[in-house]
Amino acid sequence: VSSSCSSSHALREGEAIKAAILIQRWYRCYMARLEMRRQYALSIFQSIEYAEEQAQLQVYFIYQFFNSPSDFNTAGSDVQLLEYERTIEVPDSYHGPRLSFPLTVADTNSLLHAFKDQQHLHARYVLQLLHETKKLLKQMPNIIHLSTSYSKEITICGDLHGKLDDLLLIFYKNGLPSEENPYLFNGDFVDRGENSIEILIILFAFLLVYPNHLHLNRGNHEDHIMNLRYGFTKEVMKKYRSHSKKILNLLQDVYSWLPLATVIDSKVLIVHGGISDTTDLDFLNLFKRNKVRDHASILLPLFCCTERTHDPERTDFVEYSPIRRVKRCLPGQDIAVKRMTRPSSSSSHRRRYTSDLLDVGEHMCLLHDGVNSGPLLEAQYLESNVRMPSVPSELTAKEWKQVVDILWSDPKNQNGCTPNKVRGGGCYFGPDVTARLLKRYNLKMLIRSHECKQEGYEISHDGQVITIFSASNYYEDGSNRGAYLKLNPDLIPRFVQYQVSKCTRKQTLHQRVSVVEWSALKSLREKLYSRRSELIAAFRQYDPNYTGRISATEWASAVESVLHLDLPWRTLRSRLVQLAPDGSVEYLSCFNDLEIEPAINEVQPALVETLYRYRTDLEIIFNIIDKDHSGLISIEEFRQTWKLFNSHLKIDIDDESIDNLARSIDFNKDGSIDFNEFLEAFHVKHNACLRKKGLHGKRMRWRTRSMVLFGEVIS
Repeated sequence: VSSSCSSSHALREGEAIKAAILIQRWYRCYMARLEMRRQYALSIFQSIEYAEEQAQLQVYFIYQFFNSPSDFNTAGSDVQLLEYERTIEVPDSYHGPRLSFPLTVADTNSLLHAFKDQQHLHARYVLQLLHETKKLLKQMPNIIHLSTSYSKEITICGDLHGKLDDLLLIFYKNGLPSEENPYLFNGDFVDRGENSIEILIILFAFLLVYPNHLHLNRGNHEDHIMNLRYGFTKEVMKKYRSHSKKILNLLQDVYSWLPLATVIDSKVLIVHGGISDTTDLDFLNLFKRNKVRDHASILLPLFCCTERTHDPERTDFVEYSPIRRVKRCLPGQDIAVKRMTRPSSSSSHRRRYTSDLLDVGEHMCLLHDGVNSGPLLEAQYLESNVRMPSVPSELTAKEWKQVVDILWSDPKNQNGCTPNKVRGGGCYFGPDVTARLLKRYNLKMLIRSHECKQEGYEISHDGQVITIFSASNYYEDGSNRGAYLKLNPDLIPRFVQYQVSKCTRKQTLHQRVSVVEWSALKSLREKLYSRRSELIAAFRQYDPNYTGRISATEWASAVESVLHLDLPWRTLRSRLVQLAPDGSVEYLSCFNDLEIEPAINEVQPALVETLYRYRTDLEIIFNIIDKDHSGLISIEEFRQTWKLFNSHLKIDIDDESIDNLARSIDFNKDGSIDFNEFLEAFHVKHNACLRKKGLHGKRMRWRTRSMVLFGEVIS
């Protein structure tokens, strides 16, 4: 009996172990699948983000036409600025912080409490703060040198991107900046998030209180044109209205004086983006960094150049499609200027002003590179021509290349240094490039930011490169953690991870991953739909008989040839298209769940699709034209700007279609267009049930009415 009981017990134990192993195996497979879904969602987000940054350079080129060199320095003298600040009244009804300079710790505390309560700092104090910050930054070197011997530890934070909750959480976990608790913030303080101006105010305030213990590096988003696309300009205009232009202009000066790099204990280099095979720290430390402004110094030469050579002085730049190489013309070449007066309007927000506008024509001109050599950029103008702004003559090709490389570059696993064609600027640098630079300057480590990492940080190049990213939930709630690192005298980094949780804490892991995946696929499907005509043409090349089906390989090849997102399309196809029983792809099905319903019959479908595709770019251009930030532009400005946009991007839309569109959106026929209201119609609405029930067994359905002019979306 005893023997029988023992064998029975052993049998039950064996079965229990087998069951446990099966459960463990299932759980590991389940977690691996979840991790794979989260990884490809992050890849989708990043690919779309980098493609947008590349498109930003196209808009930047157009921006040059609307800004004369005199626009590059609009902040005014110190005396004028101080007089302007004194004339701004702070009403008794204002209950926010009241700052007095020089600032104290009490001022920083009052700012933190006010922003936690969602209060705004009055425009007068914002201008004063920016003015004082600029004065302090001008005294700093291009490369800051710090030591851990005094404070024992230095905290390094990466991109914040307007996410105030992340900054407040860092301060809560790690303590406020002080003499005993120094910080370095490594650029990209603004854009994307809703509280960029609050983050700048907090960081600048602590910088003024602790100039030796809080340090700031410049990022690639500390740039006026990046701010136009990614939200910071709109945020300032919304929060500060009549004073927004002065704040934004002064911020351009502040950006230009931010230090470019930091070195800790002569062993650790910190830059925002990365390095290249021509990075020269000695050179970076000597030139006048405020020459590298956003308007004519960083992106324009970068836009012209798509090839890198080992000669940092090279100026015979290679063309960037759709720009063609042509012979060099003299800087400042004049062509006729068409003066056009904005029609008067009954709106109290309108004002009459004169601007240089463009009409389609045959005239050509070249942008000058500032060093008087090499072919540059052929610019096609309109019926009349305008004097082209040029890169400041005192800025050399070597200077802008050095700055672009440290602000825009990314590490790669392979050796070598190649152009970063994904972002459209900077380079990809390999472990050999890192090793050579560290050896040359007797450094031990490179710390950079610039890339969202799922865990908030990443170690690469055999431990010599660390990426730190501090904006959690960057793409979507639950998409990534944020992190900061602490560096002690032993130079051993200690990482602290976190994630701001509002609703995600109540969700299961499966629910969190499903939300992130759903958001990524939604963005990708909209990207597919924005290129619908081109994609159908690419599909039809593989389907000459119009069967509606092609192989998975052909479908993947066609999509990549149009979108250039470098995504695993074969893996993603089951989430984007319907598959036939034989495994082929029904390629038109990727458009079934999206549709554009034009509300104006006179407008051609091709123009509707184009507007949908270039919505963000058009918004940037019209914000540039709308000098008084009224949200209103003239019909003639609408026509002229679209013609320039059309000419530059080679979009085949005829003038009659543009005129029909302009007339159709002039509601009260006063010769002006409320373009902000028009753009608000360009968004996508999806079924709420998807968030509750997840993706399984559900087809994602979004309907958009891209030409709805009354702010209403049909679902």
